[in-house]
Amino acid sequence: MKPYLTSLAAIVLRETARFVHQRSRFLAALVRPLVWLVVFAAGFRAALGISIIPPYQTYITYEVYIVPGLCGMIQLFNGMQSSLSLVYDQEMGSMRLLLTSPLPRWWLLFSKLVAGVAVSILQVYVFLVIAAALGITMPPAGYLWLLPALCLTGLMLGALGLLISSTIRQLENFAGVMNFVIFPMFFLSSALYPLWKMAESSDLLRDICAFNPFTHAVELIRFALYASPNMTALFWVAASFAVFFLLALVGYDPARGLSRRR
Repeated sequence: MKPYLTSLAAIVLRETARFVHQRSRFLAALVRPLVWLVVFAAGFRAALGISIIPPYQTYITYEVYIVPGLCGMIQLFNGMQSSLSLVYDQEMGSMRLLLTSPLPRWWLLFSKLVAGVAVSILQVYVFLVIAAALGITMPPAGYLWLLPALCLTGLMLGALGLLISSTIRQLENFAGVMNFVIFPMFFLSSALYPLWKMAESSDLLRDICAFNPFTHAVELIRFALYASPNMTALFWVAASFAVFFLLALVGYDPARGLSRRR
């Protein structure tokens, strides 16, 4: 057990140190959701005709409604950034060196996911502190319920990034693939508007949003912020994580994935 914990701690510390030295990455992770919260919320609210949203037998403002979606946005972009570092490590050879460790490959990749999740959780809570300073607050218990939800959603989105990184051969190809994944997942979800609003436009569009794993991640975060469980979202997020992670393991199998491509 000690070698496993030692490797986990080493990988987490390495990724944390890399994040600390990339201050622009931290600022970008905060500026992006804050711009959506402060600037775009007013425009979306006016365009959609939404002033209040009636879930959970209560009424909340549109700004409060999109906070969980913006938390998910932070984790989604962080998952893609983590996968970018994996692609870089592949080109530099450090990823191949890591995978030659005597420890199981699944543990090493899982440790990379845990490191990414730890960074994303820090970013989310800093964003929530700034949002609270702007007067956008959640129930106090929700901030505690949020932690396990962020752990699971972070693992799911990180596993998706891990899967993507296993298919990318060159670093310059990553930006196009990342945009192809991020923007459809974000906009075709309940991050910015409820599914019933999507159904007013198109039932097919609503069904696509309901099938989107990111929608379930956002709903898990949203219910957690209100200190309420959402078992359906929990199931789909956990199932998506399992599928993405297993496919990523296949992609990083020396007989099938990374080593064979090289």
